[in-house]
Amino acid sequence: MFDPKVVKTLALISQLGISMMVPIFLMAWLGAWVDERFSTRLFPVFLILGIGGGFRSVYTLVRHANEDPHKEKKDEQTDKWGD
Repeated sequence: MFDPKVVKTLALISQLGISMMVPIFLMAWLGAWVDERFSTRLFPVFLILGIGGGFRSVYTLVRHANEDPHKEKKDEQTDKWGD
């Protein structure tokens, strides 16, 4: 009924959004808490760290999504036989 490629693509898109937003929101919340608790102005620093963490998560996820899952097995077989 459902095409597996379409389901996999929709799951990847959802995961990309979650992977980007969670670090941003967590670091924004932490920055606001630190600012309120210690009367500092570190919110922008925490926000930038959250954005950087989100981009790194998305980059890692996309890099692994584009890998061929059968390539590792092919490499292991070639190494096993000494080719």
